[in-house]
Amino acid sequence: MKRAVPTGVAAALAALGALATRDLVQRDHALLRNFPVLGHARYLIESIGPELRQYLVAGNNEERPFTRDQRRWVYASAKKENNYFGFGTDNDLEYTAGYPVIKHATFGRAVPATAVQTGHDVELPGAKVLGGARGRRLAFRPPSVVNISAMSYGSLSGAAVEALNRGAALAGCLHNTGEGGLSVHHRHGGELVFQIGTAYFGCRDEHGRFDLARLKDLVAGAPVRALEIKLSQGAKPGLGGVLPGAKVSAEIAATRGVPEGRDCISPSRHAEFSDPDSLLDWVELLAAETGLPVGIKSAVGDLGFWDELTALMDTTGRGVDFVTVDGGEGGTGAAPMIFTDSVSLPFQLGFARVYSTFARRGLHEQVTFIGAGKLGLPDNAVVAFALGCDMVNVAREAMLAIGCIQAQKCHTDTCPTGVATQNAWLTRGLDPALKSVRAANYVKTLRRDLVKVAEACGVEHPGLIASGAVEVLDGRTAATPLHEVYGYESGWGLPSAADQAEIARLMTPEAPEGGSAPPSATAT
Repeated sequence: MKRAVPTGVAAALAALGALATRDLVQRDHALLRNFPVLGHARYLIESIGPELRQYLVAGNNEERPFTRDQRRWVYASAKKENNYFGFGTDNDLEYTAGYPVIKHATFGRAVPATAVQTGHDVELPGAKVLGGARGRRLAFRPPSVVNISAMSYGSLSGAAVEALNRGAALAGCLHNTGEGGLSVHHRHGGELVFQIGTAYFGCRDEHGRFDLARLKDLVAGAPVRALEIKLSQGAKPGLGGVLPGAKVSAEIAATRGVPEGRDCISPSRHAEFSDPDSLLDWVELLAAETGLPVGIKSAVGDLGFWDELTALMDTTGRGVDFVTVDGGEGGTGAAPMIFTDSVSLPFQLGFARVYSTFARRGLHEQVTFIGAGKLGLPDNAVVAFALGCDMVNVAREAMLAIGCIQAQKCHTDTCPTGVATQNAWLTRGLDPALKSVRAANYVKTLRRDLVKVAEACGVEHPGLIASGAVEVLDGRTAATPLHEVYGYESGWGLPSAADQAEIARLMTPEAPEGGSAPPSATAT
């Protein structure tokens, strides 16, 4: 007597048979026609390959864009856990050409004990007054040299934007809205830099054209401290913003004024200006109408634009208040691979060329320079300051602080931690109240480490670190000072003497009762 096949087993065998039949009949995949059923294992392993490498295979310094060590430092800093490393560096210093080395000073200026030693928060204001050189009505000194970079609502979830904005408020730093407009999620206490992209989201009329009246209404009703005109982005220069249709929810569509569920692609160029001359006219119009400092954000390619821009600033009296330089290694939610890999200069090279263009005309002290592109790590940030940055913007590092695990699913709307998705189920896992504290902890820790390095170099503030304090290894037996690598002249890379003295004064605590404060020093 034959035993009956259990119902469950029969169903499984039937399913496998159906799958095998389908594999044999289909023509899309040769592998499956030759190896029915078994061939699916290859596609499964391929789909989870990044996760397998991330957790089982890759070494501490092998992963990109951020290594395991770099992510660990951000995560630990955000959670206020031990972010130190033991036993020595994993980096191969002796043989790595291009590796930057920071040169500490045995004896620097009289640097007082700071909050670093007591574990308290470190106040680290900007070395320049934003908009001060051009007399903008609402010019101000940024309270933090570390600020949250442009990441649009749409690219990020509403919960992520809220967490970052709350974190900015807790850390006392600025939060750039990105080009996707100013949403309700940006209104949780953090002061804003409103970014104006080519589609003019948040300040456009029903036909998609720029509307000055709407811009003035917007900045009047929100804590906007500055306007940033986005010319291009490091990870996709020459392209407009790209928001895949899967991420264009009803709320995003209403915020931006675009159809729901369809790809939202911004134009690659602005309609309000067409050359540096008309750009400067528009900058002056926005500054006059709003009173706010106005700057530009750009990746760096052809230097002809920068030459013409600085020539006009030098001769006409018009000018931008700040310049944000984004490196080609910067991040994005979605872009063609050729653009992320091969278009626009990396940060150090691009920034040095732009800064030099301003410096040759004597304009570098009138402009606040902001760097972006993996500058949320202390070593990268110190090199940026030595090159002449006055502030740095952090994007993906801030995302890591609020839970990003570098799954690299930003373009698919399937971010597993709810940071870069509009999927309600995935977003529900991100608690803005908790993650805002972690974002603030990360920003504060980065500021603390920057002060530590500045003091090791003998100065009070990272903006006072001179380019001569960094050397770049040429191999095992030679190194070149940073200013020689990029052709800097004496004094380039530092604020004006007046700004140096003022920031040194601000960083020097008042003397204890009965004592005297250390003298403010002029930076060398």
